[in-house]
Amino acid sequence: MRIFILGTGATGSYLAHLLARQGHQVTCGDRDPDRARRFLGKKSEIPVVQVNARNLWGIVRAARGSQLLVNASAAVFNEIVLRAALRIRSHYIDLSAHLTRNPFKAEQLRYDKKFQEKNRAAVITTGAAPGLTNLLVARAAAQMDSVDAVHIRLYESTDSEDPVSQWSAEVSFDEAISLPRVVRGGKFRFGKRFGDREKFRFPPPIGEATVVLAAQDEVGTIPYFLKLKEMDVKIGGNEIDRLRRWYKQGKLSKSRGLIASRFPTTLTPRQTARLIGRGRLQNARFAAAVVVHGVKKDRPIEIRYDAIFPSLFLIRQRGLALSPISYATAHMAALFIRHFPRDSAGVFPPGAIPLENRQAILKDIKSRGIQLTVKITRKKVSDEEEEFG
Repeated sequence: MRIFILGTGATGSYLAHLLARQGHQVTCGDRDPDRARRFLGKKSEIPVVQVNARNLWGIVRAARGSQLLVNASAAVFNEIVLRAALRIRSHYIDLSAHLTRNPFKAEQLRYDKKFQEKNRAAVITTGAAPGLTNLLVARAAAQMDSVDAVHIRLYESTDSEDPVSQWSAEVSFDEAISLPRVVRGGKFRFGKRFGDREKFRFPPPIGEATVVLAAQDEVGTIPYFLKLKEMDVKIGGNEIDRLRRWYKQGKLSKSRGLIASRFPTTLTPRQTARLIGRGRLQNARFAAAVVVHGVKKDRPIEIRYDAIFPSLFLIRQRGLALSPISYATAHMAALFIRHFPRDSAGVFPPGAIPLENRQAILKDIKSRGIQLTVKITRKKVSDEEEEFG
């Protein structure tokens, strides 16, 4: 398949390498080709063209002839890139939503009819969280007669002597200043920024951690395809703790804007390797838990999935200099592309793509170094644990 990837940072560059290994014909686009080359590596033969994600016709010219347009740039450009995909009649994939036009509904969903008319598919929010989390919610819901509540818990931590984040500066800043979206009593509401603290136990080696409400994209898609009464997403770990502390100190606001000293630019693989070599970046972890409450045969049931992604230490042992989040997001996007629903038309969040595609993605998870476990708890029935084969 001919694939054009817009945005060649830490995630987009690694995704390009993964897709090239899968046999696809890959071209990358970025507003700064020299920076893109630093992410791709000097030895990479993947072509890079200069294109600005703000320029619709620039994207059309650069991506014309592609069968799949991948938006790995900032989510603020989603609608521009969606329109470009429609112009060149290509399929489309992105990694996250921006939720500005409607804070409770992913903006990509507005393009469903247009993609149906073009007989093309757009699969949205195809990273790890959102992305894999959506798939796990859908899988749990399929085992229930009805769903009452969905709780997603994430953990992100970085052990570093320098200010290093696993997310890009733009994503981290947006996370810090945005109000969390929740569902309460079947209705969308805004939660308190960094509010509703709770103790949540993640699998070893993480263990118990404090988590707080966060502005994640899953709430902008899942409730439109799954009837439920309650839903929220919370994040724990030292990265969200740092943002919470700055917010309480009055150091974060839209009016102040993104401050470079607090939100440094994404490290290139070479810069990451250098920090690791100097001992200034020791490790980083990323984990996701999905807990779904519902009813099965008139009895309450809880299904919990845990996803543990390779740590920075393990990723480095594989010869890569990537954060766990970039690693996980790129691998999940590659799986969504490998099992892309090319025979479907419209806009699909991960949990809404055809069942056979969802099953194929989850079956391939283990081959990417991602550990998935599930625990099913029924009333008056002993816990049952299993691990995906």
